[in-house]
Amino acid sequence: MDSFSSPSSGSSSHFNSEDFKDQLKTQLAQAYAEEFLETVRGKCFEKCITKPGSSLSGSESSCVSRCVERYIEATGIISKALFSGPR
Repeated sequence: MDSFSSPSSGSSSHFNSEDFKDQLKTQLAQAYAEEFLETVRGKCFEKCITKPGSSLSGSESSCVSRCVERYIEATGIISKALFSGPR
């Protein structure tokens, strides 16, 4: 028998299930963070960095800060709408 079809005790199965859920949550959080950073990097860089160089100008830095703040706010609004929608 393989590990998927072999019988196991309740506590061992529960531990494995919780461990799997924890790993899945961690992987989803990491994937979300990577996607978030990639999106922000792409959109905010394209919008705010007009003359790439070795450092940001004051206006570029302010623009990036505002862009990231707006993206975080929009993501929060969307998440809230998705997870607190009609039940």
